Amino acid sequence: MAALYLATILGVLAAVGVFTTVWSVMPRRPTNADLVEGRLRIYEKGLPLTLSEIELRQSFRDRVVRPAFKRIGQLIEQTTPVKARQQISLKLYIAGRPSGMAAGDFIALRYVLTAALCLSGIAVGMLMGNPLALATFAAVGAVVGMYAPIFWLRSKLRRRRAHIQADLPDVIDVLVVCVEAGLTFEAAVERVVEKYDHALSEEFGRMMQEIRLGRPRLDALNEMGQRTGVEELNHFVQAIIQSEQLGSGVSRILRIQSDEMRLKRLVMAQERGARASLKMLLPMLGCIFPTLWVILLGPAALLAMRFLRGG
Repeated sequence: MAALYLATILGVLAAVGVFTTVWSVMPRRPTNADLVEGRLRIYEKGLPLTLSEIELRQSFRDRVVRPAFKRIGQLIEQTTPVKARQQISLKLYIAGRPSGMAAGDFIALRYVLTAALCLSGIAVGMLMGNPLALATFAAVGAVVGMYAPIFWLRSKLRRRRAHIQADLPDVIDVLVVCVEAGLTFEAAVERVVEKYDHALSEEFGRMMQEIRLGRPRLDALNEMGQRTGVEELNHFVQAIIQSEQLGSGVSRILRIQSDEMRLKRLVMAQERGARASLKMLLPMLGCIFPTLWVILLGPAALLAMRFLRGG
C-alpha cells in the first residue's frame, strides 16, 4: 500500500512537472478581448506607477514560472561547456528563437523534462509492481526527455531553412528591381527588410545592423550565408562577394541569380511531384487495394463457399 501511495505521489509530481515545463515555454497569444481590456484599464486607471504594479499586471506564468525556469537554466548552464552553449545559442537563433528561448532555457528544458518523465516512468513501474517495467519506463522517460527537445529544435531548424529557401527567389527579384531602378545594394536590402516580415528578411536585417556597426559588407554577407546553412543563400552571397571583388555590376549578377533560383525552384517542384507518386504507393497497397479486392472477390468467394458446402 505504501508503494502505491508513493507511486501515486510521484506520478502527480511528474505530471505537474511536465505540464509546468511545457506551459512555461509555450507562447500565449493574447486574444482581442485581452487587448481591449488592457487598453480600457490603462485609460481608466492610468499607467502603472510602480514596479510592483507592472509585475502584477503580468500573468502567473510570466511572474513566477518563467523566472523560476530561467534560474534553473542559469544554474545548469554553469556546468555546460562554453562551446556547447555557443552551439545551442546559434541553433536557437537560426531556428528563430522559438518561444523566446535562450541557451539556458533550452538546457533547463532538457533536464527538467528528463527528470519529470523519469519520475513518471518510475511511478508507472511502481503501480505495475514489476521491477523490470519500472527500470524500463524510467530509462525510456529519461531518454525521451533528454532527446525530444533536440529533435524539436532540429525540426524548427529545418522548417526555418525551408522558409528561407522558398522566399529567396522573390527577395532576389525585389533586389533586382531596386538595383536596376538606381538604388545601391544596401538600399535595396533595406527595402527588402521593410517590405517583408519573414526569416530571410530577419537575416538581411541582422546583416545590415552589423554593417551599420562598422563590420565590412563582404564579411557580413559571408557570415550570413554561413550562419543560416542554406546552400542556395550561400551561393547567392558568394556570387555577390565575387562580383564586388572583380568589380562587375551587381545588377547583372542579381539577374543571373534570379534566373537560376527560378529554374531551381521549378526542378525542385518537379522532384517533389515525382516523389509524391512513390509516397502514395504504400497507402494504396495497404489501404485501397485490399478494400478493392474484398469488394471484387467477396461475392465470388461467398458463391464458391456455398457451392463447396452444397457439394
